[in-house]
Amino acid sequence: MALETENDGFAEVVTLGQSKPLLLDSGVALDSFDMAYKSWGKINEDKSNVILVCHALTGDHFVRGINPITKKGGWWENMVGPEKPVDTNRYFVICINVLGSCAGSTGPSSLNPKTGKTYGLDFPVITIGDMVRAQAMLLDHLGIDKIFSVIGGSMGGMQVLQWAADFPDRVVTAIPIAATWRHSAQNIAFHEVGRQAIMADPNWDHGGYFDKGKNPHSGLAVARMAAHITYMSESGLTSRFGRNLQDRDKIAFGFDADFQIESYLRHQGISFVDRFDANSYLYITRAMDYYDLSADHGGVLAGAFQGTKTRFCILSFNSDWLYATEESRHIVRSLNAVGARVSFADIDMDKGHDSFLLDCDDMYNIVSGFLQSEAELMGLIDHE
Repeated sequence: MALETENDGFAEVVTLGQSKPLLLDSGVALDSFDMAYKSWGKINEDKSNVILVCHALTGDHFVRGINPITKKGGWWENMVGPEKPVDTNRYFVICINVLGSCAGSTGPSSLNPKTGKTYGLDFPVITIGDMVRAQAMLLDHLGIDKIFSVIGGSMGGMQVLQWAADFPDRVVTAIPIAATWRHSAQNIAFHEVGRQAIMADPNWDHGGYFDKGKNPHSGLAVARMAAHITYMSESGLTSRFGRNLQDRDKIAFGFDADFQIESYLRHQGISFVDRFDANSYLYITRAMDYYDLSADHGGVLAGAFQGTKTRFCILSFNSDWLYATEESRHIVRSLNAVGARVSFADIDMDKGHDSFLLDCDDMYNIVSGFLQSEAELMGLIDHE
């Protein structure tokens, strides 16, 4: 366990649950599970400068530096790092691979200690709430009681909201980006298409492919292709690809990739299967579909934040049709209803849902300014 890190950060896997099992929303208790994390920066004496970064569906804890799985740079290097909006010279930044994933934290591709075989579909179904409680257990293990800020986009933003709802006394500020407070019928429908593609692949073998040396690459690739369309916008697709042909002057009257967009989606699918587990995709998409912060409050979202002292900065993108701006506006109105401190910006960008992963000066300036002003209020940094 290390709480001071430099350069590319420090990565570790911690086993939890042995002395106090994690009780899942399904009623199952996990009495031994691993949580992988990576951290950057230096924690201050009273551990008040901690920023928790939450990753999206297919993300991991390798926010910056070289990802040992993909051999590529981290997924949010434009946001996190020295003198970046989430400044690792100023804050102690930690990102935790979610429970159910496949980059070090326990999930369906992990060995079941009770059988010695891969969990597969014996792994219990999990929720966003389960993911957050597992993260809280890891922070407890590290001796971190307060979190200066929780930030994340998409499913990461769902975790941010869950943190603020479940642990209001631990979260000082929260920055959900391109997120929603519950999955809509359309969101669930897209995920179901992806899950059915995976389960229709004969190599999936009812989730038992690991122990039989198989892999449902074709089904997982199709699932990724379908999902990736939802991460982009029509205007973004048109400006980038249009109806341009791929390495040819005219259509081929066949079913190869005639168009650039077809080639692009196939590439996304093929490259994805080398870094992600099909069963993890099933479990995490199901967790997202179950997500509804208002469910325990009579369908009234404001009830989830009653009495909160957390300060919120909510960002959306006007071209995001997966989690549209109106979803963020509903969160803002619900926070206003309980007197919470909240700021909101809908950013003009034509790249769709994935805008939060791309270069966006407006997003950088808002996040940087919000964190700086809140850090000044807390005395973490001097007024600049």
